[in-house]
Amino acid sequence: VSLSIKMASRLGSFGQKLVTFRPTIWMRPPLRSAASAAYSFQQSLLNVPETRVSALDNGLRVASENSGIPTCTVGLWIDAGTRYETESTNGVAHFMEHMAFKGTTNRSQTELELEIENMGAHLNAYTSREQTVFFAKCFSKDMPRVVNILADIIQNPVLGSTEIEIERRVILREMQEVDTQMEEVVFDHLHSTAFQGTPLSWTILGPTENINSISRSDMLDYVKTHYHAPRMVLAAAGGVDHDALMKLAEKEFGTMHGSHADVPKLEPCRFTGSEIRIRDDDIPLAHIAIAVEGVGWTHPDYLPLMVANMIVGQWDRSFGAGGNLGSKLSQDAAKANLCHSYQSFSTSYTDTGLWGIHMVTDRTTVDDMIFCTQREWLRICNSVTEAEVARAKRQLKTQLLLQLDGSTAICEDIGRQLLTYGRRIPLPELDMRIEQIDAKVVRDVATRYIYDQCPAVVGLGPVEQLPDYTRLRGGMYWMRA
Repeated sequence: VSLSIKMASRLGSFGQKLVTFRPTIWMRPPLRSAASAAYSFQQSLLNVPETRVSALDNGLRVASENSGIPTCTVGLWIDAGTRYETESTNGVAHFMEHMAFKGTTNRSQTELELEIENMGAHLNAYTSREQTVFFAKCFSKDMPRVVNILADIIQNPVLGSTEIEIERRVILREMQEVDTQMEEVVFDHLHSTAFQGTPLSWTILGPTENINSISRSDMLDYVKTHYHAPRMVLAAAGGVDHDALMKLAEKEFGTMHGSHADVPKLEPCRFTGSEIRIRDDDIPLAHIAIAVEGVGWTHPDYLPLMVANMIVGQWDRSFGAGGNLGSKLSQDAAKANLCHSYQSFSTSYTDTGLWGIHMVTDRTTVDDMIFCTQREWLRICNSVTEAEVARAKRQLKTQLLLQLDGSTAICEDIGRQLLTYGRRIPLPELDMRIEQIDAKVVRDVATRYIYDQCPAVVGLGPVEQLPDYTRLRGGMYWMRA
């Protein structure tokens, strides 16, 4: 209980200022119990707008979430990426992404750009190893025009010879920029050694010789083979009416060729424990990645591995908490100054994945950081506690929910989940599946995928201290008497 005095002033009959005192008593509201807070969290998960999913006769799926805001994000998620290329055409998916904005049979490049600019919209695209995405952010009232543009750039690209040569030079410059980003280089090398001899080992941009040789016919063949209605999802989020979106989809995509027999069967990509070392003492810091084989999106062990990933956590010298962070590895890194930063990761594809850690260290602390990392991995396999798992589950939920901030993030979540799971997992179901994970589940899953497994290792920079592969392999298990 607190007592506050409020002073109110008014003018008297002769104009003088009179001041009166009004004591008010303010009662502190009762603190909510943990049970009521949990109840409110569960209710909040149920109060999110419904994700409506429909399908056209040709197999194209249409999904949307209407949050009633005046803007929206709408895009095409296509089940086609680097993994569907051949060795001679590696890079064609990314090349096609660039060419989609260079004009269609209905719009020149200038007309396309002016139409987007005049709407105040943003048109973008990206390519990954298994998906290609074209999306736009716009006012809700402009959604019909944006859907028409997306359909046009997918179905009617011109692919002019002049534009191809211009984009060829653009992509080569982009490759030069990527080569300066150490993290990107390390992860490309990690895929090339972990999945060697398979399409997942190839880079998204492709090798230089392919960029110089990819032709218009290569891109047309790729589009004809992979841009089919059953492999596409038209997703939208924000101020979107699902019935109107369905009518637009039927109008713009209804004539696309579609048959479920057209979906190619993916060949399995085997994981190979191996290493790549590129020693360059002129680079100031060592960039190292170590990973074991993970699981695909739909595997039952996907979420337990995500929880294990959160237990390892991340750390950077700029973090103020330092040695007070929950992750034991971050405490070791902060107290002993073992590295500049590290990031645990769990990357999933359709039927496989990578689970590991990327670290940036001084040349003199490489060995110590590797030792502490492997010790932490084995501790998770053998003696992770319920308190650590509970904290990691809360962090995972927070991360997953924060990723749904805004219509673009929600639209991406809808499109990706429709391609990977065939549905969008409701938040209450996701929360329940995470809550079912306990310390025993994490220990069992970690033992299955980490303990005594052959890792894939990449070292770039001053990596003289990086232990040889035999010793790294020996650090994946404990000798017991």
